[in-house]
Amino acid sequence: MKKWTLMLILLVLAISSLFIGVQSIEIRNIFQLDETQKLVLWSTRIPRTICLIIAGATSSVCGLIMQHLTQNKFVSPTTAGTMDSARLGILVAMVFFPNNSMLVRSGVAFLFAFLGTMLFIQLIQRLPQKNQVMVPLIGLMFGNIIGSVVTFFAYQLQLVQNMSSWLQGNFATISRGGYELIYLTVPLLILAYFYAYHFTIAGMGRDMATGIGLNYQWIQLFGLGIVSLASSVILVTIGGLPFLGVIIPNIISLYYGDQMKQTLWLTAGAGSCFLIVCDIISRLVVQPYEVPVSLVVGVIGSIIFIALLLKGAKK
Repeated sequence: MKKWTLMLILLVLAISSLFIGVQSIEIRNIFQLDETQKLVLWSTRIPRTICLIIAGATSSVCGLIMQHLTQNKFVSPTTAGTMDSARLGILVAMVFFPNNSMLVRSGVAFLFAFLGTMLFIQLIQRLPQKNQVMVPLIGLMFGNIIGSVVTFFAYQLQLVQNMSSWLQGNFATISRGGYELIYLTVPLLILAYFYAYHFTIAGMGRDMATGIGLNYQWIQLFGLGIVSLASSVILVTIGGLPFLGVIIPNIISLYYGDQMKQTLWLTAGAGSCFLIVCDIISRLVVQPYEVPVSLVVGVIGSIIFIALLLKGAKK
């Protein structure tokens, strides 16, 4: 029942997203649209809504996978250096492969994201105590160091403006013909579902997983590969979406537990709903202009993230 309720909420939000914007399109006139309205609907509004649904679901599931693999509720691609490593990859791609496609840039970003995430995993494994609060804070510092390196070289190479336009989470530029790369994340979500049971066991720890015959290292590499590739595609297509991968999995786990097989689609649906709500706010707060959706996600997400950190610190 809860899944159907969430799907209904997502459907209502998705339909609402189609009819909010500078160009007036009223739902009661859906079958009587003029040529301009049809162009806006099919070229921007529908692609934008599809991106919102997929990006919200993908970012949330990526956070869920990382939290199981690291056994820490506050780890996600944005708090483990994954997204910042992908940014470094995009900078390298812009310098050495300036005329190549988004697919090539995604591939380079994936490689750097994977290596950066593995470095973060190795780093936290050497901590004397894996404090629930300390690990994400180290991840944020690790990501900021990489981000500073990216900013320095982007400034030296006069690419700061280009990097900013690529990395700021914004759905205003989504249009037909420029967003289809995001469909690559859909099979990754399906793969994550089929291996959800393995990720759940891996979340119990190396000794427990190895004791029941699971190849812990392979599952960890496989899960981090899914997260790195999906995060790279989201970053290249849309930009950064801070805290989304932290707060949604935590909220779902509070009510429905940590069995990933049962909560994966709930997490995905909740992430999509949250991102659509933030996008609608970004379109309405300073009409007829828009603020980047990453700003709205960051403000709301940071408040929830701090609340979750305080709750974790009390434990």
